[in-house]
Amino acid sequence: MIKKRWFQVGWPPVAVLFSFLVIWQLAVTWGQIEEFLLPSPLRILEVFTQADVRARLWMHAASTIRITLLGLGSGIGLGIVLAVLLHVIPFLRTGIYPLLILTQNVPIVATGPLLIIWLGYGIAPKVVLIMLVCFFPVVVSTLTGLSQPDPQYLNYMQMIGATKRQMLWKLELPNALPYLFSGMKLAASYSVITAVAAEWLGAKEGLGTYIKLSANGFMTAQVFATIVVIVAVSLGLFGIFALLAKWAVRWNIKNGGR
Repeated sequence: MIKKRWFQVGWPPVAVLFSFLVIWQLAVTWGQIEEFLLPSPLRILEVFTQADVRARLWMHAASTIRITLLGLGSGIGLGIVLAVLLHVIPFLRTGIYPLLILTQNVPIVATGPLLIIWLGYGIAPKVVLIMLVCFFPVVVSTLTGLSQPDPQYLNYMQMIGATKRQMLWKLELPNALPYLFSGMKLAASYSVITAVAAEWLGAKEGLGTYIKLSANGFMTAQVFATIVVIVAVSLGLFGIFALLAKWAVRWNIKNGGR
């Protein structure tokens, strides 16, 4: 049943993607479109068979993954701590939450150069930029979960005289787990894109730098190959957090949480 359901859900997007690639390949072949304008899917696939290009892609991907994980981990940690503080201290929530929303309206192209001026061209500005982008969805989702405990459990714990600390650890935090992981999945998706943008603004290595160099050299097939790698990394991180979410929720239910 599970395999059948997976097949029913999975085949439509696969079929659409395959059809799109076939149409793309035929359009490039029959239209005799120059490779520097639009390479065919087969030409992009051929890029991955070239040992030298594959080695460079792996080197730049490793750099991007490294700063992505650092920024994402820092953003998640900061987001959880800040969400708990805003939840337990209403005054902070009233004063800080609107400012958090304002920070998300500042574009990366404006924040990135400022961080480079303040922190230099090393890894620090890139990690900080990723952290600033990633922590917001974690804060919002976790705060929503903390603020919406099950009413029946809430009334029960109030009746037995549970302290605020006990309410937080026994009810509110377990209830916030699904919300927290939803925010983490969003943050994971944003993190890779932000890392590439940060590298584009200024870096010696990374997928963003490789795209910039390839585009400047009109090596469009390599640009598309790099995009494929970026998408793969993003989907991989999203999938990891999706699996962690299922494991955490099952563990919470098994241990009597919500």
